[in-house]
Amino acid sequence: MPTHQKHQKQKTRKPRRNGKPVKQKHLTPGQWFEKLVDVQARLRAPNGCPWDREQTHQSLGTYLIEEAYEVLEALESRNDAKFAEELGDLLLQVVFHSQIAREEGRFTVAEVIREIHDKMIRRHPHVFGKAQAKDSVEVLRNWEQIKAEERRSSDRKAASKTGAGVPQEVSLLDGVSRVLPATLEGFQLTRRASRIGFDWEDIGGVFEKMREETEELKNAVKEQDHLKMEEEVGDLLFSAVNLSRFLKIDPEIALKKANAKFSRRFRAMERLALRDGREFKNLPREQMEVFWDQTKKSEGKPYLPVMGGAPTKP
Repeated sequence: MPTHQKHQKQKTRKPRRNGKPVKQKHLTPGQWFEKLVDVQARLRAPNGCPWDREQTHQSLGTYLIEEAYEVLEALESRNDAKFAEELGDLLLQVVFHSQIAREEGRFTVAEVIREIHDKMIRRHPHVFGKAQAKDSVEVLRNWEQIKAEERRSSDRKAASKTGAGVPQEVSLLDGVSRVLPATLEGFQLTRRASRIGFDWEDIGGVFEKMREETEELKNAVKEQDHLKMEEEVGDLLFSAVNLSRFLKIDPEIALKKANAKFSRRFRAMERLALRDGREFKNLPREQMEVFWDQTKKSEGKPYLPVMGGAPTKP
């Protein structure tokens, strides 16, 4: 996102009362939120910022995803100031989209807040109503049932407006977005299914499924059937997603960390090569493995060679 968006707070004037600056640190969260909404409306005004005025819901889509990942990165950094800053950037996306929608006469940010407020009340009847929930498993089961009823109600309302028949097929998997990254989509699908009891009894069943899928993939490789290999690789990855869910680990975050680990170690190997006056890409495979060994040992990880001499995992 452009720099002026990241540091907009530096460009806004401090409000004054009777000629004296208001002590902004004492403002309530609601007052700060209103100030942010006003800032974004000003940026979108006819005499506002040209970049902000050019944006649409579609053009901002990439920023929404980027900001969410930056929040996750800041969370891992354990830097509270950075974490707060990135959460603010993510909040700005909500305000930005709401401002565009308001200009188009569709909805306002107040409606956005009201919708999530009412939803949280509605989906926690064990807190705000008379329902009972003995543990988190029952909470999640009730949550899915409430969501299913909300979807049916929404379908009935839509049908009454258009005159069309109410869709007969309703699934607990409705609402899982197809635009999610594949790992997150698989995670959401299997999590929904598990909440009504469609799951393995224990983690041993998941490992057995992974072994089964691995053997099927090996057979497809022997047959050199590309479509079959693609299918079996997908099944194996889907099983890995199930394993992460069973362990209460977000697969997207886990894979992101694995990617970062591989990148860190690969760059370290490149530095080792340069220290010896060579380019890593020109090294023989055996020397690459030696550097990989050194890099892993420097992180306190044992080196486990496998068939072919390749590192077991990044």
